[in-house]
Amino acid sequence: MTLALPTPETGRAAAGLCATARVVARADGQGNTRLPVLDGDGPFALRRIRGHGNQARVCVVGAMSAPLGGDRLGIEATAEAGSALHLTAAAATVALPGRTGEHARYDVWLTVGEGARLDWLPEPLISAAGSDLRMTTTVDLAPTARLVLREEQVLGRSGERSGALRSRLTVRRAGQTLLDQETAYGPGVPGWDTSAVLDGHRALGQLLIVGPTFEERPAEVRLLGGEAGERSGDGAGQGVLAPLAGPGALATAVAPDALRLRRLLDEAAGSAAVGRAAAG
Repeated sequence: MTLALPTPETGRAAAGLCATARVVARADGQGNTRLPVLDGDGPFALRRIRGHGNQARVCVVGAMSAPLGGDRLGIEATAEAGSALHLTAAAATVALPGRTGEHARYDVWLTVGEGARLDWLPEPLISAAGSDLRMTTTVDLAPTARLVLREEQVLGRSGERSGALRSRLTVRRAGQTLLDQETAYGPGVPGWDTSAVLDGHRALGQLLIVGPTFEERPAEVRLLGGEAGERSGDGAGQGVLAPLAGPGALATAVAPDALRLRRLLDEAAGSAAVGRAAAG
């Protein structure tokens, strides 16, 4: 799959930077995973780090400030049949305003083949004041593929207002839609900071785990955040883990900050059924 992006430029022009990074993981037939394609571009420097078992691990290192207004950025990652790929990041991504009023785009395409596994576990995305970012994550899974995906978004740096952030996550399994959701926060979005949506929280995220294990034993609904009193407004945040209408589970949480959000998502990952699926 090729991103529909303009030809990359070596510098950031007035209209913004265009860059795409690509990773391909391939099983070598001996129980290991190699990386025939590891191609960083623009702000994405890709570094292979020590793996665990047969899983190849790649860290995305930011080589420059991005995304800025007008930028068009993308990451393609493919775990071919039988391979195992773990993708993470060295630091949070900060969306910043650019020199023009144009919005930035950040698109992620993940493809996971038969019997393969892909973990997409980046650090949080921070929507700084004055920024305008449109982000999409599109996942295509084979019937026996496994996926662990974490998304964390922080609306504004410490003490500042949020930027404008629109995000869409689409997951297809065997060609059928498993999950398709879109969110929008910040200036110009009615009611996003009301009690009906975020209720004053500034960090939100989700943990999605998909795999054949859930066909045998679906995840159970579970509230996240400790005792009911903590969930009801003492600042610890709140969340819920629920099964999907398919072989997967989705945890969604909101919290005052990134640290407490991560704790909630880690709580979801540590639950019995989800933990087995993630480790399997």
